[in-house]
Amino acid sequence: MKCPFCENSDTKVVDSRPTDESQAIRRRRECEECGRRFTTYEKIEEIPLIVVKKDGSRQTFDRSKVISGIIRACEKRPVPMEEIEKIVSDIEKGLSNLMLKEMDSTIIGEYVMEHLRKIDDVAYVRFASVYRQFTDAESFRHEIEKLLGDGKKGKAK
Repeated sequence: MKCPFCENSDTKVVDSRPTDESQAIRRRRECEECGRRFTTYEKIEEIPLIVVKKDGSRQTFDRSKVISGIIRACEKRPVPMEEIEKIVSDIEKGLSNLMLKEMDSTIIGEYVMEHLRKIDDVAYVRFASVYRQFTDAESFRHEIEKLLGDGKKGKAK
């Protein structure tokens, strides 16, 4: 680290501790040349995930949009808010693990449907109807038959 006073590149760390939020490390440094002390902070560089929408436009990933979509699908269903937040956290972790800078919105939608399918059939069909743009009753029937064919019929009535 270069000294901000004399621009010497020989500095040593005198003290190191996490910040109050534990999101960074505070380092107290001393210049080997001039003896002056200064503070630096080290933190993880977060690269924002860019979502490529169906129309080709790009937006920064927004956790609140995913939460609101799941809340709409789960409206009047026995799905606690903690479960919804856990789903979104799992999705975020899964997306982060893919180590991609850009991702199609369809992948995020599939992740959401995969999670909803495990916890509530009605919420799953509601989300799928919007996500897959069902246009008629036949689309609903086909999706419900897939659910019943997977042996999921005993869940969340």
